[in-house]
Amino acid sequence: MSGRQNLFNRVWDLHTVGTLASGQTQLFIGQHLIHEVTSPQAFQMLRDRGLKVMYPERTLATVDHIIPTDNQARPFLDVLAEEMMSAVEKNCREFGVTLLNLNDSRQGIVHIVGPEQGLTQPGITLACGDSHTSTHGAFGCIAFGIGTSQVADVLASQTMALGRPKVRRVGVDGKLHPGVFAKDVILHIIRKLGVQGGVGYAYEFAGSTFDAMTMEERMTVCNMSIEGGARCGYINPDQTTVEYLRGRPLSPKGEAFELAAKWWLGLASQPDSEFDDRVDLKAEDIEPTVTWGINPAQSVGVNEAIGAVSDFPVGEQQGVREALEFMELKEKQKIRGLKIDVAFIGSCTNGRISDLREAAKVAQGHHVAPNVRALVVPGSQQVRVQAEAEGLHKIFEAAGFEWRAAGCSMCLAMNPDKLRGREICASSSNRNFKGRQGSPTGRTLLMSPAMVAAAAINGAVADVREMA
Repeated sequence: MSGRQNLFNRVWDLHTVGTLASGQTQLFIGQHLIHEVTSPQAFQMLRDRGLKVMYPERTLATVDHIIPTDNQARPFLDVLAEEMMSAVEKNCREFGVTLLNLNDSRQGIVHIVGPEQGLTQPGITLACGDSHTSTHGAFGCIAFGIGTSQVADVLASQTMALGRPKVRRVGVDGKLHPGVFAKDVILHIIRKLGVQGGVGYAYEFAGSTFDAMTMEERMTVCNMSIEGGARCGYINPDQTTVEYLRGRPLSPKGEAFELAAKWWLGLASQPDSEFDDRVDLKAEDIEPTVTWGINPAQSVGVNEAIGAVSDFPVGEQQGVREALEFMELKEKQKIRGLKIDVAFIGSCTNGRISDLREAAKVAQGHHVAPNVRALVVPGSQQVRVQAEAEGLHKIFEAAGFEWRAAGCSMCLAMNPDKLRGREICASSSNRNFKGRQGSPTGRTLLMSPAMVAAAAINGAVADVREMA
């Protein structure tokens, strides 16, 4: 390249062990995160081969996907969930891996606890057996979601084989309108570029809109990179990144922190860095956004109507027809006013303290509509403690929301929190696929936590900007 390397390629090169015969890179993984769902088979692969975990201090385990968020008494009522819990406890003991279990105050959703603890840092490579590992890219690191066999590879060798993706700079500039949040930004990007638009790419999110975001907002954006087809997504480290990490339990301390911070800031892509592709969008064009279909690209602004089938590219039209039929919606129908049955605030996308604060602002002084079941699920035990210290739980409970323990909950419904039948859920999570929230026929509308709160109160999709 004639220009400087972008952050992605620089970090990739720093972690390259070698090039394999397949042409893939053998990449060193600096930090490995595991949870109870995708790790049991990986540990068994190690046992079958008589292998140990090469660097157990570079792996951290937590429990999140299958744990109940109401009654957490052991053994769990769900036999499979209890088996998974027992397996992760046994595996971590046997292989010397630290586990954040339910009795550990650091427990929570894997992509929330890593940043909370200061484990996620600029310039590292990070892998986890979970699609939304791209969340950690908010810190200027390369973070990949991997499959179970790759989890075993990382446990055994601290490396994995990967093809180097191209890098696309996704620029968003300008100031967001009131009532428009990070969730709206990433839904807008996915709508514009498509769910397959990022295939073969890593996304660098850049521009003044991201520069102005907090770390928690940046995590929301990077979390859903995978929903746009990208292999990962990241944002360059800046002073906001440094100050977030300062004083975290696993961050460097004292002079070591200042030296690390200087190195972190030096990793950022520069104005003359080269990219394989560039896309530029304007913040002023982004409205509160709601998905209407069965993939995250099928969305509209809250006051927009769904397009006619003929408005979509020919290759997408069959998928649009399928989505309209499944969702029981019509061409040119407005999303605003669509009645909901369930409201869910939480997940690795939007289960952080700032998400709960924004939702509580909307909920305060109001009450959940009759016949709407509404849940608020903090993303970690630390988020829950902070929220309760601020009295947010009292606001939610007074408004008729259920206040739960930390976990993945209704995002993927591998636990008791599920949709029933054809229920429609306003959700702050990341996927609206058929069956994603536990019912094969359940329907999901993705939106920001504040928009979920507005929908819960109105009993239908509403514009949060009009909530008093």
